Amino acid sequence: MDIPDGTKMTGAQALIKALEKERVEVIFGLPGGCILPAYDPLLESSIRHVLVRHEQGAGHMAEGYAHVTGRPGVAMVTSGPAATNLVTPLMDAYMDSIPMVGITGQVGTTAIGTDAFQECDTVGITRSVTKHNELVMAGDDLPLAIRQAFHIASTGRPGPTLVDIPKDVLQNEMTWHWPSDDELIDSLPGYRPIGKGHPRMIKEAAKLILESERPIIYAGGGILKARAADALRELAEMTDIRVVTTLMARGAFPDDHPLCLGMPGMHGNATAVTSMQKSDLLIALGARFDDRITGKVSAFAPEAKVIHVDIDPAEQGKVRRPDVPIVGDCRLVIEEIIIAIRDLLASGVVQADSSEWKSRISGWQEQFPFAYDAAEPGDALKPQYCLEKLRDAAPEGTIVSSGVGQHQMWASQFWNFTEPYTWVNSGGLGTMGFSIPAAIGAKIGRPDRTVWAVDGDGCFQMTAQELVTATTERIPIKVALLNNSYLGMVRQWQEMFYEERYSEVYLSTEVPDYVKWAESMGCVAIRVESPEEVEPAIEKANSINDRSVVVEFRVDAREKVFPMVPAGQSNDDVLLHPSQDSCRWALS
Repeated sequence: MDIPDGTKMTGAQALIKALEKERVEVIFGLPGGCILPAYDPLLESSIRHVLVRHEQGAGHMAEGYAHVTGRPGVAMVTSGPAATNLVTPLMDAYMDSIPMVGITGQVGTTAIGTDAFQECDTVGITRSVTKHNELVMAGDDLPLAIRQAFHIASTGRPGPTLVDIPKDVLQNEMTWHWPSDDELIDSLPGYRPIGKGHPRMIKEAAKLILESERPIIYAGGGILKARAADALRELAEMTDIRVVTTLMARGAFPDDHPLCLGMPGMHGNATAVTSMQKSDLLIALGARFDDRITGKVSAFAPEAKVIHVDIDPAEQGKVRRPDVPIVGDCRLVIEEIIIAIRDLLASGVVQADSSEWKSRISGWQEQFPFAYDAAEPGDALKPQYCLEKLRDAAPEGTIVSSGVGQHQMWASQFWNFTEPYTWVNSGGLGTMGFSIPAAIGAKIGRPDRTVWAVDGDGCFQMTAQELVTATTERIPIKVALLNNSYLGMVRQWQEMFYEERYSEVYLSTEVPDYVKWAESMGCVAIRVESPEEVEPAIEKANSINDRSVVVEFRVDAREKVFPMVPAGQSNDDVLLHPSQDSCRWALS
């Protein structure tokens, strides 16, 4: 219901009404002293509140919700330690360009700066991990502050924003006024995201694409943020150019498409890594030349010209200087490039012959698929095998959330992503403990979908308490816990680069008992220790839809993630699975 301008209400009522005006459906949060006034009008609102067990969980749930819906996720917590607990998810969202709005309570205006109980400089602490933040010192300013936060979070390059509200601002009376679109724009004079690309740069890009004999489309997470998956597919099919999808872009281009090369980077497949390295043109769309993609920057794709499309001007030339920089919305720019290419073709320009390049790529794909050693009788389970079986049994449209580490890489490698917004992970910040709360947020956002959280035992122990949230709030998710009793990726590095000197990397084979722990949190729990148990356990998990399920797969701690480009080295030095190493000459 619309509220007439001039209506008197408390700041807390105005906050909740503003959130309703922004069409917020759910808030992930945990009440406390300074934010408590906002929890009273929440009772009469249309907004669902999910009570988390830790403020970090609220932030990651908001991220998971945003990943799958495209709408800003909202986390609301109190002041002091609650606000600082929100910093990690804010930073995570900032690195991965996730739209998110944080709302924090603050001590009363007269107490600010006195080291009051649970006071911290939330705005100062979060300034470097948000697109925009604000301390609201007057209730009349609250509606505009909320409008600004949502507008900035969801436009341009998406990201997190934060509104910090003193307790007395929430308690005191204010006069309601909902800012118009014009008032909103006028209040942000320095914020004007660019939409369309520069016409001259568009034409230059089209010309380079048609001239190239060894082109590769380098699709980053910006494709998903811009809702540009259809445009990407049209460009690739029209030009017959192969596509690599970064960790943040998995699902932006279907893995089963004949032009898809899969994931590049430190643990990408050999074909994707090498095709970028040997290309003569990289068409970077919504990608930021992350160090996990480039390896040693000076040795990255040395013969390639670069077309770089990004909505953030700061990304142009930050890592690799582009030959054709285009600032603009990824979807709009791709659509403009498609039109420019068609115009050139209609004028008689002929696309360069890339048949030899396509043949080389096909050869790499045949020789260097993802590989792992089959388990011998008596061996522990192979984590890759468990993920393959999980993938094959997953209902159509399943959403996969992952933690960070070996299990994250295996999930990205061995799952087939055929549609956008079905892969939720922490890419830039690499936040352990991300998976379970993010999966809960994703399930809230897409309750019609099955959501599997792929987790490692190290990550699980950080945020497993949010399964209590899943149970009490009736948000059934499924967890595939790959338990190798180690911090797996750390162990891999210590084995490969530290002469097997294993330092503080072993967790335990005895404690905790994950089955008992999961059951104590209201979940169905299944332990799997042999290959014969894998498929029945997954079938049972998929059949349970009224409770969360945790399937503990006790997997081989000796398994490593291959391929691997050692940190700081050239992508030419990619380490293959030992079974493929004798053929690495074929990649030269």
